[in-house]
Amino acid sequence: MIYVSEKAAKKINSLREEEGKDESYFLRVFVKKGGCSGLSYKMEFDNVIRERDKVFDQNNTRLVVDDESLLYLAGMTLDYSGGLNGKGFVFENPNAKKTCSCGSSFNI
Repeated sequence: MIYVSEKAAKKINSLREEEGKDESYFLRVFVKKGGCSGLSYKMEFDNVIRERDKVFDQNNTRLVVDDESLLYLAGMTLDYSGGLNGKGFVFENPNAKKTCSCGSSFNI
């Protein structure tokens, strides 16, 4: 399971609208090799659900993760911290043993 906080869901929906994407688009979250800790979080809007994707609908938004990335992201909460000192999207990943200071890469 992947969790999406209410703040993150509002920001995702706002960004989707800003980019002119209709409600058929969802946020795809995936993991790629790279970053200062070994693995990096990636996000993009997409409107094609693939055969092995897992779909999570929460707080009026849809998030999709491929089955390989889910191995690294299971139990994660995607949050959003805005404001003057905000970080943007925050990945609260219980599987990450090491993270970089920017929060966009991790290691298991």
